[in-house]
Amino acid sequence: MSTYSATTVSATTAPATGAATDEAEQLRAELRAVARDLLASGAAPSAGTPSAGERKDDGEADWAQLAEAGWLGLEVPEQLDGAGVTFAETAVVCQELGRAAVRAPYLGTAVLGAGVLLAAEPCAGRDELLGALASGAPRLAVALPTGDAALGARAAAVSFRLAGGAGRATTLDGRADFVPDAAGADTLLVPALDEAGAPVVVRLDPAQPGLEVTETPVLDVSRGVGSVAAAGAVVDPGAVWPLVGDGWSALRLLHARAALAVACDALGVAEAMMETTVAYVGVRQQFGRPIGSFQAVKHGCADMFIQVSVGRGLVADAVRALASVGQDVGGATAPDLAEDLAAVETAVSRAKSYVGAAAVDVAGKAMQLHGGIGYTWESGVHRYLKRAALSRSLFGSPAAHRARLARRFD
Repeated sequence: MSTYSATTVSATTAPATGAATDEAEQLRAELRAVARDLLASGAAPSAGTPSAGERKDDGEADWAQLAEAGWLGLEVPEQLDGAGVTFAETAVVCQELGRAAVRAPYLGTAVLGAGVLLAAEPCAGRDELLGALASGAPRLAVALPTGDAALGARAAAVSFRLAGGAGRATTLDGRADFVPDAAGADTLLVPALDEAGAPVVVRLDPAQPGLEVTETPVLDVSRGVGSVAAAGAVVDPGAVWPLVGDGWSALRLLHARAALAVACDALGVAEAMMETTVAYVGVRQQFGRPIGSFQAVKHGCADMFIQVSVGRGLVADAVRALASVGQDVGGATAPDLAEDLAAVETAVSRAKSYVGAAAVDVAGKAMQLHGGIGYTWESGVHRYLKRAALSRSLFGSPAAHRARLARRFD
């Protein structure tokens, strides 16, 4: 059983009574405090924090430590040695990873990897991976489309196709770019359409013939992305797992989960930059007084506070909506499920469109209000700005999510 166990957080999955909700919030607050302390050793330097020489040079989190803390198996069922909680707890970790701007394959493994496995029909291979995930053994990557097109036509949500039958081997073809944590993954999980056009997930070895995984260089050094290309890659039929329900609903939920996790990360970036900036302008002296006493600086900090506060509310609403639906897409009736998924996607698009843009704006203001030191490598502000810029684009730009909202309310 992981450190963050289901016994500890049973209130998070209890009926939403007042007492249970209060207890769940307290437990999430404890998780947040522990995560903040644990990630501090690998956090990116920023003005007002310990210098780069006192931190890990690469800003990389200790993966074994994250696994030991139970963060990789938060949503893995209890019977598979996980904590058996909801996305609400995973969102806390995502936000704190953004606040610390550390490098860790958490998005690919614990967010997308766990999400697609929980969306697959139970089978021995799936359960084996989920059980191993809770212990931190495999590093996973999920080859989902990460651009704007996935928010439009349904077919664009899947980049890979299976072919075979009539005595031929089953093969996989397709390509996905900017896949989170692809280059360092031990196992690839590829959503694809089978010969009948139904969504499935395919388990692959990144080193197998016909499959090419290439790291993509980006300005944000705190995260890794890569391209996954398959050209006639032979697939073991036992490694093709159908998704629950009609498959498309599970796929929609997976895309929403990805976008919201990135929004949580961006919110953490914005919070870190706001708090660091407010602390800095309170001690930086000019003309014999703190620069935080100047009206223009006050207005800049107030703008940052408003953006962070609005972002918190939108992200909290989206997390509640997603956690309430969870992965229970196989048993709900079609009308109820369609209504729930529409509500989730609306809340996620609101959060992602706003926070994605706001985090870049807040980090830019932080660099400006830090003055000359804000533009130096040693300050670390640039690392947060680059992370926010990548988050703005991953799994749908603000413009694409606003366009989806416009279509929904047209």
